[in-house]
Amino acid sequence: MAMKPANNKPEIPQYVLENFRPLHRLEDDASSFGYNNIDADKKIPGFEIYSSAGLKPALGPLKSAFYRISITISGSVDVQLGLEHFQHRPGTLSFTFPGQVFSKSNIREDTFGYYILFNADFLEEIITPDRITTEFPFFDYAGVPFIQLEPMEIAAVADFACKINEELQQHKPGCEKAIRLYLYLLLLDVKRSYLAQQLHITATDTRNTYLVPRFKKLVSQHFLTKRRVADYAALLGVTPNHLNRTIKESTGQTASSAISDMLVQEAKAVLRYTDTSIAEISYQLDFSDPAGFNRFFRERTGQTPLAFRKNA
Repeated sequence: MAMKPANNKPEIPQYVLENFRPLHRLEDDASSFGYNNIDADKKIPGFEIYSSAGLKPALGPLKSAFYRISITISGSVDVQLGLEHFQHRPGTLSFTFPGQVFSKSNIREDTFGYYILFNADFLEEIITPDRITTEFPFFDYAGVPFIQLEPMEIAAVADFACKINEELQQHKPGCEKAIRLYLYLLLLDVKRSYLAQQLHITATDTRNTYLVPRFKKLVSQHFLTKRRVADYAALLGVTPNHLNRTIKESTGQTASSAISDMLVQEAKAVLRYTDTSIAEISYQLDFSDPAGFNRFFRERTGQTPLAFRKNA
């Protein structure tokens, strides 16, 4: 792929919390949990909570400027976070953070759960925004954004969600502070399970358990500025040939193909959820010209960017 020098490019669009609701809720949704159909005077800036009742059957890929916690009580959901694929089942939690490309699909009819969205500064009375990823490693590229809880553990998380909903609906004095405290306690409770399960990647793990997931996380983090396999090999302290061979053996695709897949996700997000022109998208993604971007997208997806946008 021929790329342009990245000079003074506009930022890739990200959804903010204030205009995100139409993307994930059905238009005729009449459910009443959390922020859904809540009175305007009960809303709290920088925070929203919903149940899966009224959730659209698919979402993304897209990027958002806020944190997200998805909690599955029953059923199943397919989730993709960057290059990592997961299936939610009863007791599953997943976490996304600002700037991450994510999508949901194959939401079964019997699926039920909760999800919480919040801005980085929502918890600043308790924890400063710059400490969130340190305090809660599942909100960081280097962490594991997916955890499976035991029945008692998921019940405790669901109880926090219900307490938050009660505070929202009753709107008693001090409810905003109570919601912040419940959210922090929810995260702390999940962190204890996360640490107990030792859900972290270390350099002492075997080749496939360390190198492959770490490569995927690095690509998800740096794909807009690093496009060569050699860039990631250097970050991982291995040769490009070794990295390519390991990725190919583990995933069936080359390392360069994985980088391209991440770029396609980004392109799809911008095409589906913005009116940005094809020419501007090619510029944002550092292609030398729109024709090069069109050719790349068609080779990877089987359709042109314009056709994808029309059918999305």
